Amino acid sequence: MHSNPVLTEQRAARLLRDHVRPAIYRDRRPLELSAWQAPGEPVPFTHAVAEDYSPIAVGAPWGPPWGTTWFHVTGRVPAAWHRTDGAHVELSIDLGFTATQPGFQAEGLLLRPDGSAIKAISPRNHTAPWDDEPDAIDVYIEAASNPDVAGNFTFSPTPLGYRETAGSEPLYRLGAVDACLRDDVVWELTQDLTVLLELAAALPEDSSRRARIDTALERAVDLIDPGDVAGTAAAARVELGGVLASPANASAHHVLAVGHAHIDSAWLWPVRETVRKCVRTFSSALALMDQDPQFVFACSSAQQYQWVKEAQPELYERIRKRVAEGRFVPVGGMWLESDTNMPGSEALARQFIEGKSFFLKEFGVETRDVWLPDSFGYSGSLPQIARASGSPWFLSQKLSWNDTDKMPHHTFYWEGIDGSRVLAHFPPVDAYNARLSVTELHHAEANFSEKGICTTSIVPFGYGDGGGGPTRDMLAAAHRFQDLEGVPTVELGSPNTFFERTQLRHRLWPRRAARSCRCGTERCTWSSTAAPTPPSCAPSRATVAANICCGRPSCGRQRRPSARARHTPTMPCRSRGARCCATSSTTSSRALPSVGCISAPRPSTPRLRAYSTR
Repeated sequence: MHSNPVLTEQRAARLLRDHVRPAIYRDRRPLELSAWQAPGEPVPFTHAVAEDYSPIAVGAPWGPPWGTTWFHVTGRVPAAWHRTDGAHVELSIDLGFTATQPGFQAEGLLLRPDGSAIKAISPRNHTAPWDDEPDAIDVYIEAASNPDVAGNFTFSPTPLGYRETAGSEPLYRLGAVDACLRDDVVWELTQDLTVLLELAAALPEDSSRRARIDTALERAVDLIDPGDVAGTAAAARVELGGVLASPANASAHHVLAVGHAHIDSAWLWPVRETVRKCVRTFSSALALMDQDPQFVFACSSAQQYQWVKEAQPELYERIRKRVAEGRFVPVGGMWLESDTNMPGSEALARQFIEGKSFFLKEFGVETRDVWLPDSFGYSGSLPQIARASGSPWFLSQKLSWNDTDKMPHHTFYWEGIDGSRVLAHFPPVDAYNARLSVTELHHAEANFSEKGICTTSIVPFGYGDGGGGPTRDMLAAAHRFQDLEGVPTVELGSPNTFFERTQLRHRLWPRRAARSCRCGTERCTWSSTAAPTPPSCAPSRATVAANICCGRPSCGRQRRPSARARHTPTMPCRSRGARCCATSSTTSSRALPSVGCISAPRPSTPRLRAYSTR
């Protein structure tokens, strides 16, 4: 059979886009809509439902910048839909979403008439399951017309940052709001094709695996009738079943996929909007748990839980139940995901005291990790404070943003100034808002520094920064990647599972303690450490130290000349054993030259051997 991989994949992608995806819904019925725009700041549900609503049509403009519009949606599910096999009823709501990332545009919360939250309505997560809800549809949508202040991450000057300068012209046009009958087989076929097309595109054109995928795609596409996708989808799935059942390689990297939704508590929106983002995101995570018993969601920041407790007590009680099941996992142990460069040790200690006390009191859970995926740098005193609080684990990925020095490790022991150690993990996927795409999973495996001695890494997945969280499409991909040839194996789980497994196995690893701390707040600058060297090449003592200087005139540390910093004058060390901004580096093997400065180590540490940077 003649084979042209590119044409085969293009044909399958076009069929998916033009025929299969549009056929996911067997039937859809438009719902009745009315609206009321809240003047000024958001109002409580009890206030909003008592207002007079006016009819609004699909296509109508709505929502001034930073405004809130309440939509009342009514209708009825056709009785015949409940007698349809292989299908589910759901609501599909388009608030006029744009192609911009979720969390940086319009979003809403779907509520029952009693004010209880169903789930969020957001871009790429705009449906709500309705099988277990009444046939008489009567819901409200609290819709936030948030502007894209970041300008699709161009960060161009804009008047949209403040209500006073943003104007009052509507930003969005209302899209379709329908009750829909979803064809389960067509939806599953959509996920099959999406995963296989991604995988094929990521493989070499001459690989056997890609050739087999393309053969299966061609046979499946030949079976799909564009005029009767629902009637031919099952046969197409059978043709794809063989390549989807092909198991992963025995040495494949293993990914622990953790549901996540990083929410910046104060960034490109008012704090009151952060509160609503938390409610929306948490409600969507709970809705996914109802649909997928394997889904686990990790969430940090006690403050955000407190906001949800105050704003939506009923939702908070549902969170309590999922926490008790181990599926809604409090992480971090801090009141907020804190900066650790500028605060002093007292402030950092209180972050843990307040955060861990909250989680113990509210859920009976003592968090054991420090979860800081988006904080721009870490004080060398943090391991000591974390261990004192009862947290022996640390996670971040922000160092992947570094544009100067590459952090050499992903799973290692970070040793603080006083010698305290935490088991640190920097997810090699280099993201905390992953989509669980093939490209991301391949990068996680290729990028993983410790893949010779460690088999697993974490991938936090879900839309974030502005919230949103995981989607059902991401979970569908995770299940297909569970044991699939050509990608790392994927397991849905808690970050605690990763750290517990890794901690049990750490005695088998060479000692790789790295005291690696960022110095400065603008960009990441970490010290480098060498890979383990044979015993004959290693220093006679187990630990050597190399310190980095921040360059402050008050530092009092001697800076070594280097190609990058020859203009920097030498500053004599004013006191032996002095530390520079609580940053340092240790390694169990020979230290590579640092671009920073040299100072005498603490008395308890072997004398630093200086290595030339020339």
